[in-house]
Amino acid sequence: MRRGRLRVLLGAAPGVGKTYEMLEEGRRLRGDGRDVVIGLVETHGRAATAAQAGGLPVVPRRTVRHRDVELTELDVDAVLARDPDVALIDELAHTNAPGSRNEKRWQDVKELLAAGIDVITTVNVQHIESLGDVVERITGVAQRETVPDVVVRDADQVEVVDLAPQSLRDRLSAGQVYPAERIDAALSNYFRLGNLTALRELALLWLADEVDSALRLYREQQGIEGTWQTRERVVVALTGGPEGETLIRRGTRIAARSAGGELLAVHVSSNDGLRPGVPGALGRQRALVESLGGTYHQVVADDVPRALVEFARSVDATQLVIGASRRSRLAAALTGPGIGATVVRESGDIDVHIVTHAAAGRGLRLPRLTAGALSWKRRILGFVAALAIGPLLTWLLSALPRDDTLVVHVLSYQLLVVVVALIGGIWPALFAAVLSGLTLNVLFVEPVLTIHIAEPEHAVAVLLYVISAALVSWIVDQSARRTRSAQRAAAESELMATVAGSVLRGENAAQALVSRAREAFRATGARLLSPEGEALVTDGEPARDDRHLAVPVGSAAAPRATLELHGTELDAAERRLLDVIVVQLTAMLEHEDLSRTARQADALVEADSVRTALMSAVSHDLRRPLAAAVAAVGGLRAAGAKLTDEDRAELLATADESLATLSTLVTDLLDVSRVQAGVLAVSLGPVDAAGVVLAAVDELGLGPDRVDLALDPDLPPLEADAVLLQRVIVNVLANADRLSPGDRRVRIATSRIGRTAQIRIVDHGPGVPADRQQDMFAPFQRMGDTDNTTGLGLGLALSRGFTEGMGGRLLPEDTPGGGLTMVIELPVTAPPVTDETPRTGQ
Repeated sequence: MRRGRLRVLLGAAPGVGKTYEMLEEGRRLRGDGRDVVIGLVETHGRAATAAQAGGLPVVPRRTVRHRDVELTELDVDAVLARDPDVALIDELAHTNAPGSRNEKRWQDVKELLAAGIDVITTVNVQHIESLGDVVERITGVAQRETVPDVVVRDADQVEVVDLAPQSLRDRLSAGQVYPAERIDAALSNYFRLGNLTALRELALLWLADEVDSALRLYREQQGIEGTWQTRERVVVALTGGPEGETLIRRGTRIAARSAGGELLAVHVSSNDGLRPGVPGALGRQRALVESLGGTYHQVVADDVPRALVEFARSVDATQLVIGASRRSRLAAALTGPGIGATVVRESGDIDVHIVTHAAAGRGLRLPRLTAGALSWKRRILGFVAALAIGPLLTWLLSALPRDDTLVVHVLSYQLLVVVVALIGGIWPALFAAVLSGLTLNVLFVEPVLTIHIAEPEHAVAVLLYVISAALVSWIVDQSARRTRSAQRAAAESELMATVAGSVLRGENAAQALVSRAREAFRATGARLLSPEGEALVTDGEPARDDRHLAVPVGSAAAPRATLELHGTELDAAERRLLDVIVVQLTAMLEHEDLSRTARQADALVEADSVRTALMSAVSHDLRRPLAAAVAAVGGLRAAGAKLTDEDRAELLATADESLATLSTLVTDLLDVSRVQAGVLAVSLGPVDAAGVVLAAVDELGLGPDRVDLALDPDLPPLEADAVLLQRVIVNVLANADRLSPGDRRVRIATSRIGRTAQIRIVDHGPGVPADRQQDMFAPFQRMGDTDNTTGLGLGLALSRGFTEGMGGRLLPEDTPGGGLTMVIELPVTAPPVTDETPRTGQ
């Protein structure tokens, strides 16, 4: 059976018009002859949206009863029985009512897709799971309903329904998104211009990354190795030399020529690559790249040109910027084409910019002859040099007189062996030594053209020549190997410095280590797994053939985690470098354990400070009502019948008041201990917010001259504990009334945003500085209030604990014009609102 196609309409915020767009598309498809039905659409009473839904057949919803509240959900079975071509289903991230077949609506949608039904759905960017923490930092609102990224990414089509932030605010102000009583709260909170701008950018960037990933996947599936230049990505190759800043700035200008261009800098640490010519140059160049908005990467490879090209292809680069060679002309002539020429030859459709600089062509030595990287290419080059230079040298020496020139011949061939050793190591040098020794004997030692030696000293000279040539080649080879080891160590140090720099700049330590390991060893993917097999950190994609290397992190007997590298094979030297990274990962995990222990110790210290404050409160605040009650009861017992009725009534009233105060204080102490211990008893159920607010006002005895009520009559029941909620409102309202001036009333307003209801208690008192607002919620303090008759300083601490125990939040805000606004946020029990609205002009 054909799987249905999924089309997702992505919005930056509620109100941009996703539902209207979905209905409009449904009407268009129905006009084309497709069988289109409405599986579930929320019009929220908006006439334009309801009109757009008119004429489309609707599958009746399924009714679910939960806690005496009737909820309506998508009827999956009815849609399957109807078997339409296309189903329109709103709110992909919605959580179904308890007792439903699936917990989430996206799971319902998967069933419809599996049955071959095409689905058009809507979702806001704040509901994408991986973006939840980012959205919370932007808006201050935690998202309880999310949809996994993979569900949206697997959609056949994702498109953004876009609307300029100011246009959305204008629509909100005009009453096209929320009812009038909710507009002010929405404009001053979630729908601030900065919030909407950030959410819009987040949605566009997420879609851009998704399109980029889809394009890369398509190229892999089709076997397309070339780069498609859909976005300018400029890779700058850094050697650590003085030309680095010039290359970075040139690459920045190239990237800036096109909107959305990206800058990436890469340094290849290798055995035969150019090393940093200036100490600390790479560090400064990395800082420059990041200050210009680019990213810095490091790769370990022996073949520098190929590593550069492979890295550029892996990031879909369109431009590659490299510096002109610093080698002299002589070095270039002797060692052949350099990195630049090789990169140009292998780059394919990637444009290569070779940028000249002040250090170009100024090398005075032969860097490749002393680099010591004994690759097979260098060995072959050594044999070629022996076969090419040897006959040429023989031809030159044959032109010299034969009398008393054996020493010149020996030294000349000795120089040949040294040069060959520098180029190809010991085996080409030994080959050159044997070949030149035979040439000396046959052509320049009497009798010539034979292998016989007439003079004994000539035989000794040839033997000493061969021995010295072998020793020189061996020494040169050992020096080259030590140079290679030193350069490998330098490459490892540079890689670890890059990782350390990433951590110091605020990146997640585990993520930085895993990401740099994947880049360094050119792996397709890397994962850090817990001992239970759970992926703690993931970077890249696993190999298609499941070819991977698994390394335990920590002791082999009881590893703390496992590091997997996919799609690569490591030699012994690279395994040693990987061991260094594993050691760093082990240290990181140990540091996390120590940090966790330190946090537990901090909690103990905090608990100790609470106990100290409690003893202080008991010694003062509890003693005062207790002493008053004891004194009143003692006076009644001592005076007995001598007291007048008036005196007796006064003493009884004092005792009653003191004991009531003492009971309240003890209750608060017990409650705060339960909150801190996490054993608060909460009985959640539907609660009428207006009823609780009015009960709290009556409990405090406040009249219309002190309280201004602005309660939303359409606010659905809250998911809360009525008793705890009333205590929260009483505590917060009592503080607001006590701190507000006599001529200013406290305002209590209720509103709803999505599935969250807000109770806002606004005072116009002195307010609290922003840097001390969180201190208000610490127990046993009064923020400088010297009125010791107001309790132990537990009111706000208890209020926050009660609110969080009910699944909500208690947040402080500054009141415009001065004062403090306390916002009580709690979930509602009614079906969620997606806040869709048609766009102006649609």
